[in-house]
Amino acid sequence: MLTLYDFEMAPSPRRARILLAEKGIAYTAIQVDLRQQEQLGDAFRAINPRCTVPALRLEDGGILTDNAGIAAYLEATYPEPPMMGRTALERAEVASWNARIEMEGFMAIAEALRNSAPAMKDRALTGSVNYAQIPELAQRGLARAQQFFVELDAHLAGREFVATERFSLADITAVVALDFARVVRIKPGDDHPNLMRWRKAMGERPSMAT
Repeated sequence: MLTLYDFEMAPSPRRARILLAEKGIAYTAIQVDLRQQEQLGDAFRAINPRCTVPALRLEDGGILTDNAGIAAYLEATYPEPPMMGRTALERAEVASWNARIEMEGFMAIAEALRNSAPAMKDRALTGSVNYAQIPELAQRGLARAQQFFVELDAHLAGREFVATERFSLADITAVVALDFARVVRIKPGDDHPNLMRWRKAMGERPSMAT
């Protein structure tokens, strides 16, 4: 059985949990408490030297250490239902939107949080190396995240899903980014009617409760 190294309060492993749920894949979860910096300890470094979650241990003992690798592996090994598109064009659209959401949404929110939260002093970036906070980057992150909301709302006008005509990895990443934004006090409002409609619809999927 697959083993997911997880932390239920963190957004990144939630992306993996939703993907596993959508594909109906059974797995065992092991919690890595980021609050106690367990990801930096020797035990977890031996599993993932990058000191990040999620990490996925495969049946043969191999370890995948990021969402990109996990998604690619699960899509190839458990192709139904497809989460990364069926046709070449759909795969391109999902890949493009997923990358854009990661860069313009997810990373902007992380930039705002990790450069401002007192608990993340000297942990402005994830990983095995400590980096000092830069307050100016926190302000830039907030501005970028707010603009991301505006642009995603415009894109979702008349659309049921982010990338194609069906639910995809891009929707998973967007949901998690949107919910993650609450930690920096950003959430969709009356100025984002399409985003609010889409998020409500996404909330009806059982996988979103993971």
